[in-house]
Amino acid sequence: TLELKTTKRDTKTKNKIIREGGDIPAVFYGQKSKSTPITINQADFKKVWKTAGESSVVTLLMDGKDIDVLIHDVALNPVTDEPIHSDFLVIDKNKKVTVKIPLEFIGESNAVKTLGGVLVKVVHELEVEAFPKDLPQKITVDLSALENLGSHISIGDLKISDDVAPTASHNEILVSVSVQKEEIEDVKPEADLSEIEVEKKGK
Repeated sequence: TLELKTTKRDTKTKNKIIREGGDIPAVFYGQKSKSTPITINQADFKKVWKTAGESSVVTLLMDGKDIDVLIHDVALNPVTDEPIHSDFLVIDKNKKVTVKIPLEFIGESNAVKTLGGVLVKVVHELEVEAFPKDLPQKITVDLSALENLGSHISIGDLKISDDVAPTASHNEILVSVSVQKEEIEDVKPEADLSEIEVEKKGK
């Protein structure tokens, strides 16, 4: 179980002061939970976020209560890339949720390696519906299945648990190999010298 200790945040305290103390401001909310501002330790959050991503259940520990959530949105510092704020979505472990799972592309395509094809990744995450306990952290897409030019991998080709149901059609293409188009240069036709009339210069 992934846990994060948290405290209720005084909204009068400036976020800059919170971050200077090694914490980050955050908020949790849900259908039956009102929006609640909280504070969490930045280092602890980074460890949990690295493991959980946005599809694994995290338990917030606050005032003796356990609150099951998903990491819903993380704001990053544009310079340091460090997390500076996080949203948590409160969930019910006994009810299915709909979330987007990142795709991890592995392997190497023969069509790209030896036939000169171009790999086209149509999507980088897949929306699925499942109980929180069944949510994968990522979904693997094996590119070695792309052996020929024009071949593709669709949702129906993925090896995922029966407990995880994609919301899109099984025919939806995730990645494909297209034929590399050659650049055609504009070639000016050579002049036919035999058709050029040469005027004689006068004396």
